[in-house]
Amino acid sequence: MRRVVAAFKLLGVFVTGLALMPLQFVAIAAHKPTARRIPKLFHRIMLRLIGMRVVVKGQAVIGEPVFYVSNHASYLDVVVLGSHIEACFIAKSEVAGWPFFGWLAHASRTVFLERERRAQAGLQRDTLVARLASGDNLVLFPEGTSNDGNKVKRFKSTLLSAAEGQMPDGAQPRVQPVSIAYTGIHGLPMGRVRRPKFAWYGDMELMPHLFDLMQIGPCEVEVHFLTPVRAVDFASRKQLTEHCHGEIVAALGAVLQGKRPTG
Repeated sequence: MRRVVAAFKLLGVFVTGLALMPLQFVAIAAHKPTARRIPKLFHRIMLRLIGMRVVVKGQAVIGEPVFYVSNHASYLDVVVLGSHIEACFIAKSEVAGWPFFGWLAHASRTVFLERERRAQAGLQRDTLVARLASGDNLVLFPEGTSNDGNKVKRFKSTLLSAAEGQMPDGAQPRVQPVSIAYTGIHGLPMGRVRRPKFAWYGDMELMPHLFDLMQIGPCEVEVHFLTPVRAVDFASRKQLTEHCHGEIVAALGAVLQGKRPTG
């Protein structure tokens, strides 16, 4: 029976995505503000279908250009953050070719970058600065890949160079560290062993993982929007990157140990 329910939930994801996609592309073509809101609606619907409750701590920066910097455990991170903030995600270029989910990423105005090509670092920086200057908020996962949700890998600093760019008002964009922790399942603490069921990493296949996820039942994730900073507050991009990493590691560790950072 759980498999049947999961199949209907998964069908709901596809139907909702296909229904909203034409509206989104029209909004993009017409440069309508709804182009930033429709992805948020889709992500909220997807959270309901999965049965995931998001607990938000702290305050997300709004009303000015912001670079959200987050740890990364799963494609669910996109759904979780996308359901609460209006922002575009930065993704590796191969995501653009994924069936259905690549189309969704295009519709969400994702910024696709070939992150391993260091020769294009300057061009990539300019692309991100231009998006921020145009009014788009951006979400960066500087680990470069996802993991099992129990730890935070080393951050890569290259793309944070965009935080050093100037916006139309002459100021730099805000940089806000964000911690995502998968914490509960069926009202009980998730624990280290069960958390990787929600993470998606290594050579896991996307569709089987998503189908299994639809069968698990109600779960909880906790998001902490931490104190925002600017690149000018630090002597170098490396120091900014280390600061963001340290803040996120501390917040994630506190939540997984049953403590609650104030954000």
